[in-house]
Amino acid sequence: MILPVASILSPDLIQSCQQLASDDALFVDGRSTAGWYARQHKNNLQARPEASLDTLFEQIRAAIQAHELVQAATRPKNIIRLLLGRYDEGMHYGTHVDDALIDGQRTDVSFTVFLNEPDSYDGGELVIDEPSAERPFKLAAGSMLLYPATTLHQVMPVTRGRRLVLVGWIRSLIRDPAQRELLFDLERSIAQLRKAPDQAGALSLLLKTRSNLLRMWAED
Repeated sequence: MILPVASILSPDLIQSCQQLASDDALFVDGRSTAGWYARQHKNNLQARPEASLDTLFEQIRAAIQAHELVQAATRPKNIIRLLLGRYDEGMHYGTHVDDALIDGQRTDVSFTVFLNEPDSYDGGELVIDEPSAERPFKLAAGSMLLYPATTLHQVMPVTRGRRLVLVGWIRSLIRDPAQRELLFDLERSIAQLRKAPDQAGALSLLLKTRSNLLRMWAED
């Protein structure tokens, strides 16, 4: 399941990230965090780990984990890592799949948070490889794209301006993506029934079904 999530970050958090992007001394070759295969295809810059980023990243983690749509779609157990990435003109990231394990934890869902407006740069689309076609994404600043960590994807070359993003991975309580999607569909149905006072019986059954499926599938 590929899911755009609008306005996940506040304007203040977006501005803080954008200000960091202007500090060239903060950024290093992005290949330093890539796996052996992806390293051959990666051409970008990433902010190196620094204590000065910890507070900002904790605020961003909290915003992501508190978002109802992210909770419903991913059932997060943990946000494994956050990376602040910068793509200047000519930079790109060729077709690759994310590592199955990062920091000793399984990656179930990948995400990209876009930090500048799409008209501020040309190129730089995030392209997800699906069985039927490749799908390009270039979202508004502060918006997130969730996608299975199992997918092949790439970032097209930036031909004008600068692309700024946060990328990260979610360890889900639900390992199977098909099961996560079923629970997400249930969650949306429950949300609709909450608006219908005459559907209390049906709502109770769906709540029971959701709870029991979580008991069957969740890995705590």
